[in-house]
Amino acid sequence: MLSTVYALASVVIVSLLSLVGLTAISIESDKLKKILIYLVSFSTGALLGDAFIHLLPEAVEESGGMTLMISISVLAGILLAFVIEKFIHWHHCHHTHSPECLKEHHANQIQSFAKMNLVGDSVHNFIDGLIIGGSYLVSFPVGVATTLAVILHEIPQEIGDFGILLYGGYEKKRALFLNFITALAAVAGAIVALFASTYIPNLTQFLIPFAAGGFIYIAGSDLMPELHKETDFKKSFIQLVAFVLGILVMMGMLLME
Repeated sequence: MLSTVYALASVVIVSLLSLVGLTAISIESDKLKKILIYLVSFSTGALLGDAFIHLLPEAVEESGGMTLMISISVLAGILLAFVIEKFIHWHHCHHTHSPECLKEHHANQIQSFAKMNLVGDSVHNFIDGLIIGGSYLVSFPVGVATTLAVILHEIPQEIGDFGILLYGGYEKKRALFLNFITALAAVAGAIVALFASTYIPNLTQFLIPFAAGGFIYIAGSDLMPELHKETDFKKSFIQLVAFVLGILVMMGMLLME
């Protein structure tokens, strides 16, 4: 019962992060970019730390050792994240220069890619909800650690999503509202995870390593390439410090167990 309350409370908090666009409006884009890159570094470390320090050890302990199912579940998490991102990229042809895309861009492509971003973000948030719900089924500390990891990578993402909607032609209030609606998909994901666990025995043995796979993919495929774009030594060093700090925060949360 308590795990359900904690999980739902956590996904509501995560959903409210979609309103972070309110603060982003008042910050100059150059300053915001400088702040975000260090937050991205921190969240990269937190995601990897949660995957390797909390989720995978819990999965191994629950299964009584490293099993083939754990490996398959991790790969499933990576594969699903890849498929979702690939699907979204296919619909973001404004990044290409083909005649078809250029023609659509002059017609209604801006509005189209903004709508597609809403779809992709809804799926992403639904999976986050599944992950958080499944984590609380394991234990409270694992649930808290996973929620924190999700929050840390959601903040820069939500700011970016808000910017995409504005660029796509939505008014600020409309963009904020739509971003919040897509964020509520996390609540649906948590409910599905909690509900399914009563009918599917040992569901967490799949969900937890599956979540780890998703986090590993996000950190390695989406966030790290952004960090490599910075070549200045001082800024790169600060990124490294933030990265390690994210891992240390996850290690520190072991004290809660």
